[in-house]
Amino acid sequence: MPIDAEKLLAFPIPRGRQILTPRDTALYALSIGMGRDPLEREPLRFVDPLQGPAMMPSMVLVMAHPGFWLSRPDTGVDPEAVLHASQGFEILAPLPTDGLIESSTHITDLIDKGPGKAALILTKTELTKGAGTVFARLDRTTFVRAGGGFGGIGTSLQVTQRSAPSGPPEYVIDLPTRPEQALLYRLNGDYNPLHSDPEVAHRAGFRTPILHGLCTMGVIGHALMRALAAYRAERVRSMSLRFCNPVLPGETIRTEIWEDGSFRARALERDIVVADLGTAVVDSAPNAQRSH
Repeated sequence: MPIDAEKLLAFPIPRGRQILTPRDTALYALSIGMGRDPLEREPLRFVDPLQGPAMMPSMVLVMAHPGFWLSRPDTGVDPEAVLHASQGFEILAPLPTDGLIESSTHITDLIDKGPGKAALILTKTELTKGAGTVFARLDRTTFVRAGGGFGGIGTSLQVTQRSAPSGPPEYVIDLPTRPEQALLYRLNGDYNPLHSDPEVAHRAGFRTPILHGLCTMGVIGHALMRALAAYRAERVRSMSLRFCNPVLPGETIRTEIWEDGSFRARALERDIVVADLGTAVVDSAPNAQRSH
């Protein structure tokens, strides 16, 4: 069903508001699989408020989350046709660990692929501590199946194609997910039933509820932290990727990482790429260990 562009552009996207606590920071880290190994010390700073709180850089993806606002009837979008296409974040200032966090999201473009084809919704989100300085910026592309044919509002999507990295990756990191991980992750604020309700997942063409794309991105971010930043969160400046296929809860995410910050990820059990065109900007980490 084509999106109703007029409705969508007029829709007041909710401002997000959150009183951030060390408990939220630990919940996010646990929801992306940190702390699975009880003998691994570095992740403890992220999952134990008494030893931190240290914050995963990818937590900016859920701070002051406005919720699944595309599920609202007055957006003019079929929520069951929505998939996450790509995501990026850039950290502009030190991340706050407590206090009032606010988010502001606006649509930057609508792309019409034609009748019977997809529509793309591009949004930008800025995060501030209270009314202060913007400390992070998020860019998101949402894919709406059969949402095209609404009349061509918007400009052509300009995609900068990056060439595939040459040679084998310097780091290969396997991180398993848990069968209930989507149920835990959604407590960060994204309650899209595609990730919890089997009937909704079946109608969308999946045999089981799927992992949130942003949870997959968080797991990949964990791999990048381990490989390139020696678990020093302040070294991570930005990260972006394109989602290719969903991860099923319980699968292992293998992240292949190159020294220049390029990466891709696959679901190991099905041997399919789940994210590509990945790039991260990370300050040098002299003691990073190669993992295979």
